[in-house]
Amino acid sequence: MPRKKQFAIDDVKQKAMLIFWDQGYRGTSLQDLVETMGINRASLYDTFGDKYALFIETLHNYNDTYAKPFFTKIRKANSPRQAIIALFDEICDGISKGEEQNGCYIVNTALEMSPHDEKVSKIVNRIFAYVEKNFFRKMILQGQARGEISQAVIPDTTARTLLSLLIGLRVLSRNRPDQALLNSFKTQVAALLPPNTAIPHPVSQSRRRRTRSQVFRAVAHVA
Repeated sequence: MPRKKQFAIDDVKQKAMLIFWDQGYRGTSLQDLVETMGINRASLYDTFGDKYALFIETLHNYNDTYAKPFFTKIRKANSPRQAIIALFDEICDGISKGEEQNGCYIVNTALEMSPHDEKVSKIVNRIFAYVEKNFFRKMILQGQARGEISQAVIPDTTARTLLSLLIGLRVLSRNRPDQALLNSFKTQVAALLPPNTAIPHPVSQSRRRRTRSQVFRAVAHVA
């Protein structure tokens, strides 16, 4: 009979992800993994195949356990425009407090592995596409539908720009950027999402009377 596993796969996968996140793929040895995961090498090979296969599993795990729940939480807690602003505010605040020194697992992986690993590159690009289309673009469209974001904003282009800003911020987070630089990200995000100002402001009665008088004088002058 097959031997029953004495560990929870999701738990050890989570532990593997955290050490890959901290040390990178190349910087993490098999010994690091078995010690962190609390399993032996035979169990690692039997369950995941090898170090690379385990690494791929952790990328999928990150998207399911970190990325999607995080963006869902942001969406539920804010209006569409404010959700985007809150995302950058939360990351910038975390950087200021020294909580983001490891950066983003997916961005770190993109820098380390994507240039020469097609499989990893596809996974990374799929996650980036999810953020661009299912968060940024969707929030922009919903914000425009609610009259919260200007109709002049182009959803596709702006979503890609916001994704680029997010990736750049995540890269910089590993170097503890100063507050002025972090504030510039916030300012740029707000500028990309101008509020909807298409609704005309009410005109006062006195202004209406002045406007009518001006029209009447102009007509009389022409006549």
